[in-house]
Amino acid sequence: MATEPSERLLTAKEFLQIDFGADLKAELDDGVIRMMAGGTRDHARIQANVLTYLRVRLRGSGCRPYGSDMAVQTHERGVRYPDISIDCGSSSDQDTDKVLRDPRVIIEILSPSTRDVDLRVKRAEYRELESIVTIVFIDPSAQTVSVSQRGHGSWIETLFARSDIQLPALNLSIPHDEIFARD
Repeated sequence: MATEPSERLLTAKEFLQIDFGADLKAELDDGVIRMMAGGTRDHARIQANVLTYLRVRLRGSGCRPYGSDMAVQTHERGVRYPDISIDCGSSSDQDTDKVLRDPRVIIEILSPSTRDVDLRVKRAEYRELESIVTIVFIDPSAQTVSVSQRGHGSWIETLFARSDIQLPALNLSIPHDEIFARD
């Protein structure tokens, strides 16, 4: 009786050495490569709005916002590319640095195809990273946000609402109108 070979799981280190080229993007999900689809116009607009707002407000603070080209290693077999990450660690002199080592804030913009994975799997992975103090999910269709803040030994949840994004660790708030601006 023939047996099928079992799937080989990759480590984060092995995954980060793969060159997918400019046209392909993937994440490592428990050792398995998952290809990522492109976003919508709304997704890109919201990401640009938030990145622009953060870049101006964080200038000179030692914290920097990054888009989805920067990876976050969530565990030994997990690599994610959040829509927006804010890193306050020391900047690297290496142009080849692909991974943020100690992100403080993660922002994900939801889409119908990734919503469940983002809210269940990625949220749980991000919560395990000691450096992360805030996790934000933005729902473009409902124009709402959900914010998780690390408290004293637990997480404080703000469910989806039409509200500003509060980032107390950065002494910063992103107005709802700025997040969803159309001009």
